[in-house]
Amino acid sequence: MFSGKSEELIRRIKRAVIARRSVQVFKPSIDDRYGVELVRSHDGDSFVARPVRSSEEILPLVSRETTVVGIDEVQFFDGAVIGVVRSLVAGGRRVICAGLDLDFRGEPFGPVPVLLALAEKVDKLEAICVVCGEAATRTQRIVDGVPAFFDEPIIKIGAKESYEARCRGCHEVPRRATSGSSARSESTSPGRVSSPKARD
Repeated sequence: MFSGKSEELIRRIKRAVIARRSVQVFKPSIDDRYGVELVRSHDGDSFVARPVRSSEEILPLVSRETTVVGIDEVQFFDGAVIGVVRSLVAGGRRVICAGLDLDFRGEPFGPVPVLLALAEKVDKLEAICVVCGEAATRTQRIVDGVPAFFDEPIIKIGAKESYEARCRGCHEVPRRATSGSSARSESTSPGRVSSPKARD
C-alpha cells in the first residue's frame, strides 16, 4: 500500500482517454473506501469505476467499443479473474491491472502472482517505510496500535488507520504464543522480533 498503484492506474487510464481510446474501469465492490463508483488514489486523484461483486461480472459489462480495461485492487478478486483478463487480451483489448502482490503476512496475494507471470509488462512500485525510511515492499497491518497476528483474516479493507508501508526488515507478523510459552510471538522477518506490546 501507499506505493501509488491506484495513482499509476489512473494516470494510464487518463492517458488512454486523451488518446481517444474507449475505456472502462472495474473494481471489487468490497472496496468502498473512497466511494462506490470511484477508483481514487491516496493523493485524491480519481476516475469513475464500475464496482463488481466477482470477476465473472466483468466480461458481460465490457462494451464492444471498449479498447482499454482497467482493474483496480485485483488482489481482491477470485482466481477466475485470470481467465477474464486472458479473454479480454485475446479479444484485442489492453488490460491494466493494479494490485498488491503480497498480503499483510508478506505472502503472495490471490491471483496476482499468476497475473504477474502472464503480463507482458510489470511495474513493481515501492512505498517508503514509515519506520526507517527505506524502500517499502510490504504492507504492515496494524490492530490497536500493534502488528496484526499472522492468523488474522487476509482481507480487511482499510487505509492509514489499519496499514503502514514497511520494508522487509521492519515488517512484523507475530504469531500468537502457544499455551505454556512466555513469548508473545515471533516475526516472520529474519532477525527481527516482534513488538513486546501485548494485545488481548
